[in-house]
Amino acid sequence: METTVVVLALLCSSLCWTQAQGDTVDGVIGNDIPQEVLEMRTQGARSQQTCQPDIHTVLREMSAMLAEQRVEMTHLKRENDAQKLQLRAMEEKTKNEFEAQAEVLDSIRTRSNITEGQVEALKRNNQVRQVAFSASLFASGSGYLGPFNTQTNLIFRHVITNIGKAYNPDTGFFIAPVRGTYQFQFYIGAHGHASYVSAAVLVRNGQHIFIAYEQQPSGYGTSSNGASLLLEEGDVVFLKLWHNSRIFDNDHNHSTFSGHLLFTM
Repeated sequence: METTVVVLALLCSSLCWTQAQGDTVDGVIGNDIPQEVLEMRTQGARSQQTCQPDIHTVLREMSAMLAEQRVEMTHLKRENDAQKLQLRAMEEKTKNEFEAQAEVLDSIRTRSNITEGQVEALKRNNQVRQVAFSASLFASGSGYLGPFNTQTNLIFRHVITNIGKAYNPDTGFFIAPVRGTYQFQFYIGAHGHASYVSAAVLVRNGQHIFIAYEQQPSGYGTSSNGASLLLEEGDVVFLKLWHNSRIFDNDHNHSTFSGHLLFTM
């Protein structure tokens, strides 16, 4: 559009220059110019006079159009700048919301991990709280055990219950899985004999706690005892056959050893 304005301006200048040349010729030559030339010049001057107002009108219209386009471009630029600012604001808001959501998600994950850990701890604690066992002397058959000259560890091999797996039927040892108070009971029996007693002692970590003792020359006799013991984790409880003593058992499970956790401490 600016190129068109320049061309029109050059055209106007050319016309003005032609008119000036014509005037100069008139002044120099005067009446020597032929009549035909004078008529042509007269017609050109009239045409020039008619063209010049049209060119000025076009130039004014073009200038007005240019001014309108400049205003429109300024307006569009302002709108574009405003849209850029809005876009930046939206991007910043989205970024902040994303970061906030990420923080919330991390917090939820952390709480979830803690909760899972607590659940596992409660499960383990609940499993530890479930401790109980009961076993009899012989896994099969019947007969006597003893007498021996010294105290001998008793191994109750026929396990009826062993919740928590704290009792070992291969060693006869009960090992406390957690600090707490435990209740133990033991029962022994044997036919009476003039020379041998029927007796067993409850032992904690090598320390004698309670004894069950029975002696009679004939007939079948039984004895029992029990105790509540505060045990630390890893403490060992078992039974020993008293020296010069014997006990009897068969499929009816006369001689037994039992225990369970009352509560943790």
